[in-house]
Amino acid sequence: MTLVVGTDEACYGPNLGPLVVAATAWRIAADPDRVDERLATAVEASAPGLWGDSKKLYRGGAGLDALERGVLVALALAGAPPPAAWPEFAARLGGTATAAAAKPPEGDTLGRLALPRHRHNPPCEERGAEVATSLAAAGVRLEAVRGRVVQPAEFNALLAAGLNKSDILSQITLDLAAELAAAAAGEPVVVWCDRHGGRRRYAPQVARAFGITLVQPLGESAERSCYALPAGGRIEFCVGGEARTPVAVASMTAKYVRELAMLAFNEHWTGRLPGLAATAGYPGDANRWRGEAAAAVEASGVAWDAIWRRA
Repeated sequence: MTLVVGTDEACYGPNLGPLVVAATAWRIAADPDRVDERLATAVEASAPGLWGDSKKLYRGGAGLDALERGVLVALALAGAPPPAAWPEFAARLGGTATAAAAKPPEGDTLGRLALPRHRHNPPCEERGAEVATSLAAAGVRLEAVRGRVVQPAEFNALLAAGLNKSDILSQITLDLAAELAAAAAGEPVVVWCDRHGGRRRYAPQVARAFGITLVQPLGESAERSCYALPAGGRIEFCVGGEARTPVAVASMTAKYVRELAMLAFNEHWTGRLPGLAATAGYPGDANRWRGEAAAAVEASGVAWDAIWRRA
């Protein structure tokens, strides 16, 4: 058996709303060199079209249906009953809930968000049971889906502590991956990550997160950076990592969490300033939103550092 961990993030670049990182853990009846093939074949037979690159499955204005279905089915595979509201969903993902001190201004609105946002036929729990049975027959099991939300206040504090944006992404991603990898029962661990911005070398970050004194690079190129892990395992950072299901499900989870967070963000601030146009938080439109919402933010007494992610 091999424990495979896939990670990805959503919204590394926006100024408004959180950065979200997610990870999934799978046990696969194959050695590290065969897990890719075994998993791809099993997923194609058991769940065709269910999971994929979140940027292709969800586009602004198209609704959360496909994205939500894939995420909730994945949670069902991992043994989590369907959440009825955001607090339950946050609990399912473990690292998603933020501490009270770091709760964003829209935190209460987010806490009232009902789930799911769409009706799914068949229900995600039922579909999850079918997929789990089929995957198990192929020697594949989804063990866990986890998430980590970094609100602007925390993001800015990490910048102030001396990290840059790429450092923040790598640190949070690898800590989440190492947490899931710790569940290995003596078997090798393979970790698949999407590339972190323009970073090409990751050895110091891998050493810190996994507690390895000397990290052996297996290759560092523009397309793929790979490092050895104990027991014959490895960790890879690849361009286009979402082509692998563990990364794709992490990508979908991160994007789904981010979109729910922005639903709450826009509802909160539109409630304070009726007519304020919603934003996805990306540069350009974020500047438009900041100008239009400035008076409402000032009147609320909320510091901009709790809303605006600095570069």
